[in-house]
Amino acid sequence: MSHRRLLVGIAWLACEGIALSQSGFQLRNGDRVVFYGDSITEQQHYTQIVETYVATRYPRLDVTFINSGWGGDTVKGGGGGSVDLRLQRDVISYHPTLVTIMLGMNDGSYQPENETADKVYFDGYRHIVSSIQSALPGIRITAIEPSAYDDVTRPQDFPGGYNETLVSFSKWLKNFGAQTGLTVVDMNTPVVDTLKKATQLDAEKAQQLLPDRVHPGFAMSLVMAEALLKAWGGRRAVTAVTIDASEGKPKVVSSQYTQISDLGGNGAIHWTEKDDALPLPFAQWSRMWGGELTPFVLKSADVTNEINSEPLQVNGLKNGVYALKVDGNTIGTFNNDELAHGVNLAILDTPMSKQAKEVYDLIAEHCDVHYFRWRTVEVPLANYNLTAAQPTMENADSLEKELMQKRSTIAQPKSHVFALVPIS
Repeated sequence: MSHRRLLVGIAWLACEGIALSQSGFQLRNGDRVVFYGDSITEQQHYTQIVETYVATRYPRLDVTFINSGWGGDTVKGGGGGSVDLRLQRDVISYHPTLVTIMLGMNDGSYQPENETADKVYFDGYRHIVSSIQSALPGIRITAIEPSAYDDVTRPQDFPGGYNETLVSFSKWLKNFGAQTGLTVVDMNTPVVDTLKKATQLDAEKAQQLLPDRVHPGFAMSLVMAEALLKAWGGRRAVTAVTIDASEGKPKVVSSQYTQISDLGGNGAIHWTEKDDALPLPFAQWSRMWGGELTPFVLKSADVTNEINSEPLQVNGLKNGVYALKVDGNTIGTFNNDELAHGVNLAILDTPMSKQAKEVYDLIAEHCDVHYFRWRTVEVPLANYNLTAAQPTMENADSLEKELMQKRSTIAQPKSHVFALVPIS
């Protein structure tokens, strides 16, 4: 598919239906979110995408995110200690208001489903939830069903495949979550569906999305982040703008999550836009992670329409090709039919996506600082009574807090001047 066809092939969603209101979003001002889980959480792909979305889609929302994933973990704990130690040190001590739990990949031991493993998982999960709820009254818990094992692009290891073991955990978790009032998120099904679609498009490239069958690369983590954000009620739209340029006097037909001023022009049209949010930096992530894998996933899944829709629709233009400029720089060229159909700005290399990439970079930095504090100082040095350990951790906490404040500052949208200029 050509770049242009990708731009204009995204389904146009009516302004009235493309977004949930901010009031429907589960995260609240002042929330502290702890991501608890195994190596798939520890690798920080889906968690940083989620944090970037929250920081850019709701830039006035003050939310703190802490990643407490530990590779190899099960419902009983693992390399970071017993589950009770992990919960106290890595969850409860942060006084979160919301905790996500994603465990299961290691609990099935990469074997067919069996009653012994089922009982250990069910009992252990109940213990985790009850321990968190007892220590943190009023806590909100999001239970994430075990992520997928790739039995799609490679032969199954045994009849039925290991992913069926994980699906059996998921079925129990759905029922448990319904009984105990948890928000339950299915990250398994959308990953499997994406692998199936990707395999149809390019079987060799599809194998790269979960290169070791367990750990999703960044591109596939977009699908996982989408599942969590949709479960939390995150809105689809960054902004949505429709302009009527007929009769030589352009006017705004509709706009969402933005303020438009100074609209004018004849032939070429221009306007100033002050958005409420920034897009996810798909253009920058495509270059940064996995070369062609991010665009490949965007073709194989519905991530763009579901969490990064920024449609600009301009009707009534004279036949021809137009340069779309933002702040004087051309970000793409489109004919009048493409513009009438709608162009998704969120997948273009715009000043807004560059700004969002800077937000993401600050998020990655604060996560690195936290990881150093936790995994290089707090845990391995706990038994040595080193006088410098505590001030080192306090300094790291201060640095991380400053990075998060800078993240929030950079995430505030700015005004931009748009123009559509006919190309001779």
